[in-house]
Amino acid sequence: MVARAVDGLRAAGVSGINFDLIYGLPYQTEATLLETIRLCHEIGPDRLALFGYAHVPWMAKKQRMIDEAALPGADARQSQASQASSALQKAGYQPIGLDHFAKPDDPLAAASRAGDLRRNFQGYTTDRATTMLGLGATSIGRTPRAYMQNITETGAWARAVEHGELPIARGLELDADDLLFGEVIEALMCQGRVDLARIAHRHGRQASVFERAEPALDAFLRDKLITRSGSNICTTAEGLPLIRVIASAFDVYLSAQKARHAVAV
Repeated sequence: MVARAVDGLRAAGVSGINFDLIYGLPYQTEATLLETIRLCHEIGPDRLALFGYAHVPWMAKKQRMIDEAALPGADARQSQASQASSALQKAGYQPIGLDHFAKPDDPLAAASRAGDLRRNFQGYTTDRATTMLGLGATSIGRTPRAYMQNITETGAWARAVEHGELPIARGLELDADDLLFGEVIEALMCQGRVDLARIAHRHGRQASVFERAEPALDAFLRDKLITRSGSNICTTAEGLPLIRVIASAFDVYLSAQKARHAVAV
């Protein structure tokens, strides 16, 4: 069915096909995941995203129906992610940032090589736009100075639209620090490296604004997840799979949040 859908899209002139793959699913094994990748390779999408299943039953109540004993453990998840990444690269796909893969001639791969890669709510992109409008219930949007999320309940969202109202449930205005730290996080997530002094200067600040991240960076350095030269930080090959953890050192909200999140790998 997937192959027929892709054939139909290509026949209709769609020039780029992306697949989203998930590891860490209930009852999933390395063998079944690698078989999925083999079938995907036969179809030949231009890009693939490889996401870890997020088991968050305290947020997604339907997930309470899943037998947690059927979920792969931390070591199994890490092995699945590693084996899947290797298989995709052997199939000719270039790794892009944390969790994307693309054919070498794909614009996403070209942007990665040129250092022009961006990341938004949809993942890695070549799009330079500073505004993204979310359509439909639950969708998230971004303007240069704010995030916003639409109403999550479909009926309430539809009623707001029918009454000519913006169906927005909540929003967050970004201050100067949000923009500064956000640029550092995006640089790490996209290029795997960042010049803290250069970004601080671009925002009219001193590199000392990042002092709160120093204890975490020291730990990453000891664990050989990053290298440092002055204000330059670069992830190592060992650190790349944990880039979300490294970038979180610059997330001023993460430690203050009480809600639990999905695991990093």
